[in-house]
Amino acid sequence: MGEIPRETTQDGPKVRLYLVDGSGFIFRAFHALPPLTRKTDGLPVGAVSGFCNMIWKLLVEMKTQADAPTHLAVVFDHSEQTFRNKLYDQYKAHRPPPPEDLVPQFPLVREATKAFGVPCLELPGYEADDLIAAYACKVRDMGGEVTIVSSDKDLMQLVGPRVFMLDTMKNARIGIEQVIEKFGVTPDKVVDVQALCGDSVDNVPGAPGIGIKTASALINEYGDLDTLLARATEIKQPKRRDTLIEYADQIRLSRELVRLDCDTPLPSPLDELAVDDPDPAVLSEFLERMEFRTLARRVGDGKAGSAGQAAADTPRPETRAPEKPNHGKIDVTAYACVRDLPALDAWIAKAYARGIVAFDTETDALSSATAGLCGVSLAVAPGEACYIPLGHCEAEGLQLEAAADLTQIPLEQAIARLKPLLEDPSVLKVAQNAKYDIAVLSRYGIEVGPIDDTMLISYVLEAGLHNHGMDELSKLGLDHEPIAFKSVAGTGKAQKSFKYVGLSEATCYAAEDADVTLRLWEHLKPRLAHEGLATVYETLERPMPKVLADMECAGAKVDAERLRQLSNEFGQRMAELEAEAHRLAGRPFNLGSPKQIGEVLFKEMGLASGRVTATGAFSTDASMLEDLAAQGHELPRILLDWRQLSKLKGTYTDALVAAISEQTGRVHTSFSLASTTTGRLSSSDPNLMNIPIRTEEGRKIRRAFVAEPGKVLISADYSQIELRLLAHIGDIPQLKRAFREGLDIHAMTASEMFGVPVEGMPSETRRRAKAINFGIIYGISAFGLANQLGIPQDEAGAYIKTYFERFPGIRAYMDRTKQAARSQGFVHTIFGRKVNIPAVKSKSQAERAFGDRAAINAPIQGSAADVMRRAMIRMPGALKAEGLTARMLLQVHDELVFEAPEAEAEAVIRIAKAVMEKAAEPAVAISVPLVVEARAAPNWDDAH
Repeated sequence: MGEIPRETTQDGPKVRLYLVDGSGFIFRAFHALPPLTRKTDGLPVGAVSGFCNMIWKLLVEMKTQADAPTHLAVVFDHSEQTFRNKLYDQYKAHRPPPPEDLVPQFPLVREATKAFGVPCLELPGYEADDLIAAYACKVRDMGGEVTIVSSDKDLMQLVGPRVFMLDTMKNARIGIEQVIEKFGVTPDKVVDVQALCGDSVDNVPGAPGIGIKTASALINEYGDLDTLLARATEIKQPKRRDTLIEYADQIRLSRELVRLDCDTPLPSPLDELAVDDPDPAVLSEFLERMEFRTLARRVGDGKAGSAGQAAADTPRPETRAPEKPNHGKIDVTAYACVRDLPALDAWIAKAYARGIVAFDTETDALSSATAGLCGVSLAVAPGEACYIPLGHCEAEGLQLEAAADLTQIPLEQAIARLKPLLEDPSVLKVAQNAKYDIAVLSRYGIEVGPIDDTMLISYVLEAGLHNHGMDELSKLGLDHEPIAFKSVAGTGKAQKSFKYVGLSEATCYAAEDADVTLRLWEHLKPRLAHEGLATVYETLERPMPKVLADMECAGAKVDAERLRQLSNEFGQRMAELEAEAHRLAGRPFNLGSPKQIGEVLFKEMGLASGRVTATGAFSTDASMLEDLAAQGHELPRILLDWRQLSKLKGTYTDALVAAISEQTGRVHTSFSLASTTTGRLSSSDPNLMNIPIRTEEGRKIRRAFVAEPGKVLISADYSQIELRLLAHIGDIPQLKRAFREGLDIHAMTASEMFGVPVEGMPSETRRRAKAINFGIIYGISAFGLANQLGIPQDEAGAYIKTYFERFPGIRAYMDRTKQAARSQGFVHTIFGRKVNIPAVKSKSQAERAFGDRAAINAPIQGSAADVMRRAMIRMPGALKAEGLTARMLLQVHDELVFEAPEAEAEAVIRIAKAVMEKAAEPAVAISVPLVVEARAAPNWDDAH
């Protein structure tokens, strides 16, 4: 432990003070990490753990800089009541109390600060921001330099020539230019702008109806707030003039509330803030008491000594690539079959002793919402695993060695024994595709936790490189090929349910799953920290299985009769189209046969074919038929319409009726967490992601999704989230300004490109700009845009050229991202998710071009997916905190669908919008607003 790595410099001011916004660190830590409790007594310590990691990271990083600080302190709020409450008794009156789990962590965070050898500053009657202001002003005035470690906009009024801010989450330094970009004025005028705008979070009233843009324009025009208020009668806009006159006193009061007090008494002299190293014994004792053993190893392997020397000379285990565990070959015949309670109790005791247990469930069906439990497997160490059969039975044709082969523990007794273990917070449970196991066991009254998921760990580490199923991971990571399900249950029509598999075969198969899962966890989990992806896993992946399991179990109600009617309608329309196709072809043919379609179109009718398939047959895919239809040929258009109806009928109207559960009367889709490269979810059995919403037929299918009597469906949908994230990630000034001001982004783009005013703009002009706006995210080509808009290719190329000329930042973003992908093989989302794109290094030019497009799109689409995940993770708690019974049912692209009692609709809409619009915070401060549109209705289509 001991001395932290440090480099000193003789240049610059003698005093360099770092002031850490303690409250900002606490709340970031609390909201960014999953709940964590101390094993010994269940005390919540998640925020303390996150805070300690943030402080240690800051200490190490700041002392490796050339301008290392000479002084350091963490500043906290002392109490809720300050001098501002005496000025205005409603100040911060609307702030909710801190979360119950956070309250006991406040004193622990202060103790942690001191354990790391950092002074703790607070003062009754004053806010932390005032203390920061007082120290910053003092050091600045004596010629020193100040860095305020925070992203809080209220502190930006302090920024100046020798005062900076540092956002450690974004590793961004905030100076005068960044303040001007945010507020539209220099830092010394920020208070005036805030006085006009007010602050809904702190309940600062301000001037009604005046936002940052208007406020900054007024201050820039009149110079300062006092002059503006004195000359308010000169303002030409009546509403603005009347507001400033009527609310002048309220605005002045708001200025006093937002202005930081640089004359705040200093609780400690500056000399006491000199940087010092932590006392090894004190820090070691604190980390041990908190049970932060991983962090203790990071800062010094849990021993006293020189951390500086350790960091400089001795590589810690976390700085080296983890080695692949080698536990020898897997022997599937060595597993135990547990058939009585004493044996089960012995395995449970082993799990408690180890503190980690891998587990898996075996069921008699694929749907977790309806499957019956056949058994549970456990692994407590590599090669040490068992299977607990619970629902196996004899079927005709099942050959048993002896009657004892079906001896099993009664289901209720086994569940009663397993429940405490699987719910115990002191024992980590490890699973592969934990969502399925969570959903199954929840129906038996077991709420499993805490859980690590090897599928999701692999997904975080290597998304885009391979699939993440257990069999593939086992081959890649363990050089072991697991037993195939078909080898124990058969294939095709002869395949039997797992409950009919003999116990000896079942034990080998099921226990191997748990054994492999535990070995994979030992292989993969250490890589998260080594590769800097632990936060991605902990905040975006690890909490999701529980969220999705609950959604899958809830299911969605569909109107079966309406779907049957739609099937009949689609079938009749398909028959009409088929007859018309036969008439145009001059003979009957199978509209579902690409080969016959090719013969009719290209041989018999003589239409020009641009390409053939790998087998030498004519291509009749959708793009080919679209090209022919665009040329005026009628039959290809009929074939496209027939295919669309055939897909809707087979994939949705017929399949949804068949998918209605007999037990629940609802449809239960299965969401996949690790099937896309960018973090987007997918769904299957049935797939609800691709129901078309721009066609009347697709909307009819959505109308068949209905609420239960007395309830409504609520759709909450992000508005243009990918374009908003493009504006933020690419730092595109025109787009950022348009989104901040609530402009029609497509009309604004058209106006920029074509030089036409927004007012009275032809709809076709806006449509063309919209096509480019959305297409550019996916690297659309002139050929693709020409097809989409039905215009010549050279005209489409000119549009794209003009677009990049008007928005050079987008081209810069695309070039920058492609270069990064080509050099390193991957890109990141704004939350740190790693998206591997191996195609960019392909020898094939076509594959490289595909990789370039994927690289451009991945940070945008992936960031949107991450925002959605963060919203979904927070949503159940937010609804529960308000005492609401609403449930999330579906997630489709940028949309969440809820079912709620009619009386809760308004509250659910309010909470859904609030959670979704602020989902990125506090991890990322997105520079444009995220906007969510939400509505309640009896069916999905009307709610959307």
